[in-house]
Amino acid sequence: MLKLKVNNNEIEIEEGLTVLQACEKAGVEIPRFCYHEKLSIAGNCRMCLVEIEKSSKPVASCAMPATEGMNIKTNTKFVEKARKGVMEFLLANHPLDCPVCDQGGECDLQDQSMFYGIDKSRYKENKRSVPEKNMGPLIKTQMTRCIHCTRCIRFATEVAGVPEIGAIGRGEDMQITTYLEQSMQSELSANVVDLCPVGALTSKPYVFEARPWELKKTETIDVMDALGSNIRVDSYGWEVKRVLPRINEDINEEWISDKTRYACDGLLSQRLDTPYIKYSGKFEKASWKEVFNIIKSKFENSNKDKICGITGDLTNMETLYVFKEFFNKTLGSQNIESRNDNRYLNPEKRENYLFNSKINGIEESDFILFIGTNPRYEATILNARIRKAYLKNKTKVISLNNVGDLTYPYESLDGKISNIKDICEDNHPVSSLIKSSKKPLIIIGQSLLKSKSAKYVFEKVKTYLHKNGKISNDWNSFNIISENASTVGSFDLGLYKTKNGENEVLKDLEDHKFEIVYLLGQDNLKFKKKDEFIIYQGSHGDNGAEIADIILPGAAYTEQNGFFTNLEGKLQKAYKASYPPGDAKEDWMIINELAEFINHRKLFNDKDELDNSMLNQINLYLKKNDNKKLPDSNNLFFENEDLKINNEDYYLSNVIARSSKTMLECKKSKINFKSTGTEG
Repeated sequence: MLKLKVNNNEIEIEEGLTVLQACEKAGVEIPRFCYHEKLSIAGNCRMCLVEIEKSSKPVASCAMPATEGMNIKTNTKFVEKARKGVMEFLLANHPLDCPVCDQGGECDLQDQSMFYGIDKSRYKENKRSVPEKNMGPLIKTQMTRCIHCTRCIRFATEVAGVPEIGAIGRGEDMQITTYLEQSMQSELSANVVDLCPVGALTSKPYVFEARPWELKKTETIDVMDALGSNIRVDSYGWEVKRVLPRINEDINEEWISDKTRYACDGLLSQRLDTPYIKYSGKFEKASWKEVFNIIKSKFENSNKDKICGITGDLTNMETLYVFKEFFNKTLGSQNIESRNDNRYLNPEKRENYLFNSKINGIEESDFILFIGTNPRYEATILNARIRKAYLKNKTKVISLNNVGDLTYPYESLDGKISNIKDICEDNHPVSSLIKSSKKPLIIIGQSLLKSKSAKYVFEKVKTYLHKNGKISNDWNSFNIISENASTVGSFDLGLYKTKNGENEVLKDLEDHKFEIVYLLGQDNLKFKKKDEFIIYQGSHGDNGAEIADIILPGAAYTEQNGFFTNLEGKLQKAYKASYPPGDAKEDWMIINELAEFINHRKLFNDKDELDNSMLNQINLYLKKNDNKKLPDSNNLFFENEDLKINNEDYYLSNVIARSSKTMLECKKSKINFKSTGTEG
């Protein structure tokens, strides 16, 4: 520990901190533009100047290491004059367009010039002008405002792993740009908008939409992937205007993917706002009573074994739970499933479908093996953690398949399942890497779980890790990357019907054994309809609504409170930021009212009762699941196949994204980038 003084107050700090960090420990605010906790130190804005005893000049506190006995002063006339001089330089070329700048109201330059700046300028020269740059469909540029803090450059190079932004020219001719005037090819690109301390990089879809003080801010959870990133939804009346990241060091740190940030405009398009009934191939508007009457009549005239329910990818846990209760208690049916394909599932232990090493545990890992996954598209923020682990620890990464650019170097095998067989039998170089690693990560993706070899690889790998002490209370190397926000929650609540890991409901559905199919937000089911009566409940007019006979309009994730369990098993609550359009209702309410219409009795009196019942069930499940039975991997059928990575279209993976104009533009931008031959 080091002892030093900040404004004559003695403090103790750890070794290795900078003067700026020492001042923050002492509770003193230091202005800055270029310094950021998650990026390397640049020291080019000079706004963080402080006075240090025995130094004749002011010192840039972000780049100066704190040492024993330092006497730091941040509030003297000397420091005040230095900061005013720096601010005068920064504003020398800055345009006076705050009233029309989208950064207005949340601009670091605006705030700090008010507090630390000067109210006049001695510069009479003409301000320089910089042309706008093309940074794609997400980032709007006004580079005349740029103060060359280089945060965007450092983020692109260090965090996103796409060194496409940089500085050209020198002195007054210096400009920040993408080198080829192409859109920034990263799924994290729009984080530079949050990082920019001025209005040089702003959000293109949000341009001139609203001022920050006009918006209602709701802290909630993202559902675009299974990570459960912490976000803030800003809404104006019913309309969601933008999505911003919230800091959660255990999950998304302070970054979010472009899909999380910009798919929200899909909440306004293709919305279902009233019940519909299909007559002669055409949908007609109906009342809730009409559709409930038809559904009740259908259920009463069908055998319970001829009814099935399949839930979707964005459904919250309360809705999943009340849906299961509706099928089990009201209809007396067990034909309920949350998987829309025949992926392998072993639900005996909870660790069989979790990312057991935890997201922040990735940084402790010393070896990573991918089996059937492309984390860049399946879990973008998790991929950024792996890049961070590589930069920090030089972690070795091997993938069974060559999956293209992952933003960090990795070795790829030939994609044959026989490699996994050899590894588990200690006949492969990777075997010794797993054994010699203290904290290896074996990451299994959905492409593997959908393959013919799924059961063999899953059970063999888990047995091998158990045998070599890589699954214990201290560290569990066995990890699954879930596909959707509702995947883990639906497995926790028991929404599956499986035999030897296979999807029994889907098998019977393909054989046309069901008369009634209830799709709850399920739009990714590849199903050829025959004579089935299909009830679709959801928020958007997408694939599920297209094949339905009755449509029940539900709410999107921003329009209802609900729990989601992320891929590492962490239960988080999403909060209501808006409200459903027209006659649409919250999903749990529709099912509860339908149960009352059929049975003259609600399943739950209110949302609190539903929440308590669901949380009790989860707690019971977690206690029951706390056994340590070893998996049995004997007599498994081995099929030597070439594993294919099947990533669904990243930008159009769910109903909200498919309804989003911005996501469509992102996809076009990616296609244009590939067609020009500039892809690295």
